[in-house]
Amino acid sequence: MFEVGCWVLEVSVPKAVCASTPHPPHSTTLAREILPRGNHAAGVSGRNNSNISRREFLRTTATAAVGLAALGSQAAAPAPRESAGLIDTNVSLGRWPFRRLPLDETPKLVAKLRRHGVTQAWAGSFEAAFGTDLATANARLVEECRKHGRGLLVPFGSVNLAAGDWEMEFNRCVEKHRMRGLRLFPNYHGYKLDDPAFKKLLSLCAGKKLAVQIAADLEDERTQPASAAVPHVDAKPLPALLKRFPTARVMLLNWQRSVPATLVSQLAAAGVGFDIATLENVGGVAELIGKISPERVMFGSHAPFFYFESALLKLKESALSETQAASVRELNARRWLA
Repeated sequence: MFEVGCWVLEVSVPKAVCASTPHPPHSTTLAREILPRGNHAAGVSGRNNSNISRREFLRTTATAAVGLAALGSQAAAPAPRESAGLIDTNVSLGRWPFRRLPLDETPKLVAKLRRHGVTQAWAGSFEAAFGTDLATANARLVEECRKHGRGLLVPFGSVNLAAGDWEMEFNRCVEKHRMRGLRLFPNYHGYKLDDPAFKKLLSLCAGKKLAVQIAADLEDERTQPASAAVPHVDAKPLPALLKRFPTARVMLLNWQRSVPATLVSQLAAAGVGFDIATLENVGGVAELIGKISPERVMFGSHAPFFYFESALLKLKESALSETQAASVRELNARRWLA
């Protein structure tokens, strides 16, 4: 057993090789990852925050096995350098209504984000998705960000475009709360993106340089409670709408299960941004960047509903250049709110 960064490796070698080594290992496991107590998500890095990726982990393990046979040891390659900043474009405050989440108290979520080097996090509200009093939900969101996340949390308020007074709440978000962006929940609020109210909102936000996030999903439809099941958000109207409002800043969150691959390129060409929270394939971030402009991809974890470390590993395991990694981690998000 030996350590590579935060990884603890146990390497098994064939008996023929064991016989030729002075101290053969006795484990039957090729490699295992030791996680800190309480962390269960794929991508938790171990006892401390390491830059080693899954690919490097597997590659280093194989190299170590060969080294044990030939030399008895093998040095691990240095971890790649990362940019200093990390902006999480997709966190939520408050209680998920159907079960408790490990980090559903703002101080705990903030501590987790700071521990992983997050320098800014765009925060929406679960209460705004499921509640009807958005004025109170938005005010509570602002207070939570001020009280527990000053300098870190950026509140993204919500308006319900199916409500007759949504423009009043929009003005309150902009003028009273000085918000820099909005987070919309069309499927939970019961409207579609071809609704005239959404077109009017885009016009208002473009004029005020306000970012618009659309939560395509909050939860996998296969695990939704029957009493609160909602459809995916249909993003097909967006490309045509954004031709009319080319300066609008629109971003899709939690989108992979609801946006077909053929539509992703059209949305990106229209200027839509994407977070990485629901990407599932190994190397998914690099794959997405290969299909669309790197400037359209931003780090987002969907914490605390998802484990934060899962998104972090998705970024680390992808073969990105330093320039690409810096763009996804921080620079694209900063440009989005500039």
